[in-house]
Amino acid sequence: MTVTLADVAARAQVSPATVSRVLNGNYPVAASTRERVLRAVDELDYVLNGPASALAAATSDLVGILVNDIADPFFGIMAGAIQSEIGGPGGRAGGERLAVVCNTGGSPERELTYLTLLQRQRAAAVVLTGGAVENTAHATAVATKLRKLGEAGTRVVLCGRPPAPAPADADAVALTFDNRGGGRQLTEHLIGLGHRRMGYIAGPEERTTTRHRLEGHRDALAAHGIADDPARTVHGRYDRRAGYEATLELLRREPDLTAVVAANDTVALGACAALRDSGLRIPDDVSVVGFDDLPFSIDAVPALTTVRLPLADAGARAGRIAMGREEVPPGGIATIRGELMVRGSTGVPKGA
Repeated sequence: MTVTLADVAARAQVSPATVSRVLNGNYPVAASTRERVLRAVDELDYVLNGPASALAAATSDLVGILVNDIADPFFGIMAGAIQSEIGGPGGRAGGERLAVVCNTGGSPERELTYLTLLQRQRAAAVVLTGGAVENTAHATAVATKLRKLGEAGTRVVLCGRPPAPAPADADAVALTFDNRGGGRQLTEHLIGLGHRRMGYIAGPEERTTTRHRLEGHRDALAAHGIADDPARTVHGRYDRRAGYEATLELLRREPDLTAVVAANDTVALGACAALRDSGLRIPDDVSVVGFDDLPFSIDAVPALTTVRLPLADAGARAGRIAMGREEVPPGGIATIRGELMVRGSTGVPKGA
């Protein structure tokens, strides 16, 4: 049943006019009253009507693109590619759509807030990029939001993200990266060179990308009978500083490491800096691998061995699906595999 303004007013114990003032922000309202109204809106999942021009159609010309960190090239490349594909027939102003990039900063709360705002604005499409947070309550809340967006006519695409759990079901198309396979390729490459003492710098523990890449690393170790020593894994953020600090910690725990496997290319750059500052040569003393093949990776010194993910192609495909200009993959899910790029940052360990 559709929730009305009157329902919100009754829940908040105020007049409908007060609810309207709070939601439109065009009239001063006491802070306690405002909080009561907003709480009722959340509890009832009330969707505010967008502009009158949008009410005549199922959706508006707005397209939401959710990213973890727009300053991270991983997300910037995908967001740019998505935006390049969202024009076309159906929208006003010459068929163009208005792309709004929503930077969550990795906050689950901000992610839900943006989904709610896009729902209220009757967005034509919503694209969520990157890994998901592994929290059952949050995953359920997101899946519920995605289902409601789909029911309202909004196309939902997950780009570089695992499929949404029920109750989202088929409402969201998922273009998911094969992070496990890529993680296994990197470690298999190092094992093939003769490395056995490898440190692993993982991303935040609550992210699906972190778990999948680490599982690939562990699969490769197990396949070659190499013990997975917990002391050789350090978790941190997906940034250079985390890579630097984690590498120093790994060296403190095991000075004889011959290789460092980094969660992504940015983390790998931090690892390389820490190794150099510790008087170690790459790859003569310690080999380093990253993940993603971001634009700077080939220009690092030495060039970084990594797994290339087709970020621009994936983003463009997500944009076309979101605009209904490309068919949905069978079952609503497509797995995008990475390519191992062997460069100068890896070599045979000393004494091998």
